Amino acid sequence: MRPNPIPPQPGQESVWDYPRPARLEDSNKSIRVICNGIVLAQTSKPKRVIETSHPPVYYIPSEDIKLEHLIETPKKTWCEWKGRCQYYDVSVGDKYINHAAWRYFEPTPGFVSIQEYYAFYPSLMDACYVNDQLVTPQPGDFYGGWITSDIVGPFKGSPGTMGW
Repeated sequence: MRPNPIPPQPGQESVWDYPRPARLEDSNKSIRVICNGIVLAQTSKPKRVIETSHPPVYYIPSEDIKLEHLIETPKKTWCEWKGRCQYYDVSVGDKYINHAAWRYFEPTPGFVSIQEYYAFYPSLMDACYVNDQLVTPQPGDFYGGWITSDIVGPFKGSPGTMGW
């Protein structure tokens, strides 16, 4: 059962207007990821993946990340649209976070431009920002969407959204 979409106001996007399958887009938004008090990643040239019912996931180019804090794990997954994915733990000072980041190391043809880009679960970071706006993490342990005031749902993973 599909929930009733929240009508977007001017300047907002509805996740129910996003495509399925997922689509990759360039973005000109400023993205910042904070972990254990340091700026772990910051870019003005992110890419975002949008998909029906999900808030965007922002991908950050490797040159804009403090990669020394990312530790490759054995965990790998596969997405039918994006390809083969590798997960990373994040270690900053005394803080160690399992499977906090990921990247598509063998992307499908439509997603090849994010091969050297990483995404972070905002729920596992101290804070994530889009254009200096604090992000609300997409609900659920599996999802990595970034909710801001310009995105409306309801979002997959939210209470009461089981079954779609």
